[in-house]
Amino acid sequence: MRIPESELILNPDGSVYHLSLLPEHISDTIITVGDPDRVGQVSRFFESVEVNIRKREFITHTGYYRGKRITVISTGIGTDNLDIVLNELDALVNIDLVSRTVKEEKTPLHLIRIGTSGALQESIPVGSHLVTEYAIGLDALMQFYPLVQTGYEAKVSTTLQESLGLGYEPYCVRASDILREQLGFNMVPGHTVTCPGFYAPQGRSLRLSLKVENMIQKLQQFTVEQPNHDIFRLTNFEMETAGLYALGRLLGHEVISLNAIVANRITHQFAPNPEAIVDELILNTLDRLVATQ
Repeated sequence: MRIPESELILNPDGSVYHLSLLPEHISDTIITVGDPDRVGQVSRFFESVEVNIRKREFITHTGYYRGKRITVISTGIGTDNLDIVLNELDALVNIDLVSRTVKEEKTPLHLIRIGTSGALQESIPVGSHLVTEYAIGLDALMQFYPLVQTGYEAKVSTTLQESLGLGYEPYCVRASDILREQLGFNMVPGHTVTCPGFYAPQGRSLRLSLKVENMIQKLQQFTVEQPNHDIFRLTNFEMETAGLYALGRLLGHEVISLNAIVANRITHQFAPNPEAIVDELILNTLDRLVATQ
């Protein structure tokens, strides 16, 4: 079935509307970063860059690191932007943009988020790197998609809804086991909360009061028994991971989120040099991506 022009909007050159990309502009291995300036922070390690395209907050560099072709793209902040980025990246590989029809054979992308995050447990030190096993979304994006959760994921979602007294149900999604083992094998394992904002949704109060009182404490103390009888605890929060995991599952892509812990909300510490922590995470990720090619 042909997808109408109003649903799949293309630019005059045939590129997808928001990202201004054509299929040949991207690799099947894509690093996503929130901050547009972080694209160059990643690609400066490439031997060469063959694609450099910018539209709005979406910057894309595609190049080679030790012979491996890699794309890095900025998403901006929040899962609303990820909705744009993931759908348009998927369109580049799984929709024929000329005929506007879905391809019979699908291409799975490997999507790796590299971002900063704040810890919710005192035991997670500032400066560490954390790989997200489960992501829990407090945003509303999955209210509009038919996400199917496992029974355990649904249990985490409903229990957290009750704990925070939310008027809607969060969503919980597991990472790609393949990428978690390849890229996060010696990182702090974690369960990441994705928030729809930086201030009240993360328990910060400047001049406005909080509707969810003691939110940091509630998130820190939240527990659910896992199937192996271990205790599920929330480890950190940020603003994109759950959307990435959920859209990745829906579209059939492998996804992982790697977090540079630059703050600890329990000890009130903030890293004096967060860029150095991110740089180390970037290089570790690039080296691990080429180690298995």
